[in-house]
Formats: sequence, C-alpha cells, structure tokens
Amino acid sequence: QVRLVESGGGLVQAGGSLRLSCAASGRPLNVNSMGWYRQAPGKARDKVADISSGGDTTYANSVKGRFTISRDSAKNMLYLQMNMLKPEDSGVYYCHGRIQYGLRPFQDYWGQGTQVTVSS
Repeated sequence: QVRLVESGGGLVQAGGSLRLSCAASGRPLNVNSMGWYRQAPGKARDKVADISSGGDTTYANSVKGRFTISRDSAKNMLYLQMNMLKPEDSGVYYCHGRIQYGLRPFQDYWGQGTQVTVSS
C-alpha cells in the first residue's frame, strides 16, 4: 500500500521560509512524477510545482524564483523549499505522486496535506 506523508508546514511571517517534505512509503514502488499542490479556503486545489522522474521541474508563475522543488529518488522523498513567503501562499499543501505499486498500473496518490500560514 502506498502512503504519502507531508511534514514541515506551520506559521511564518511574510518574507520568511519553510521547507516541506513528503515521504512515499510502501515497497516496491516505481515513482514517476511528483508535485506539490496548494488549496486555500474556498478555492480549488492548484499545482504549485512538479518534478519528473528525470528531474525536470515546472512552477506556477506565482512562485517562480521563490520556491524550489526537489526530490531524492533513492529515498522516495519530495521537498519544497519556500522562500520570501507571502500571505497569499497560505493554504493546505498536498503532496502528489504518480506511482506504480508492484505490478499494478500507475495511479495518482495524495498526502493528507500540511497547513502553511503566512502572516502579514
């Protein structure tokens, strides 16, 4: 069974930094793309950044130059370094993975989310 578990959220002042982590558990795993999504109250869940198995990254325009996504494929870990945080970055951050568990087809998996609150 595949589980994605996020950590690292919290309360920070505007201009500050946070680092989110996501651990994918379950063996054996074949992890394709992974990414971070954000959902603010009353809004849709939007992609913040993603990273392919080859390391190619994409970012939402709103976070370019401030956030950095990375992964440690050997450990099945995903990270999001968030710098120069703004109040509009607040929300629940979800880890997503396109993962093959054993011989099953690739499926989308989500973590439970971690809250990020940026105060002005």
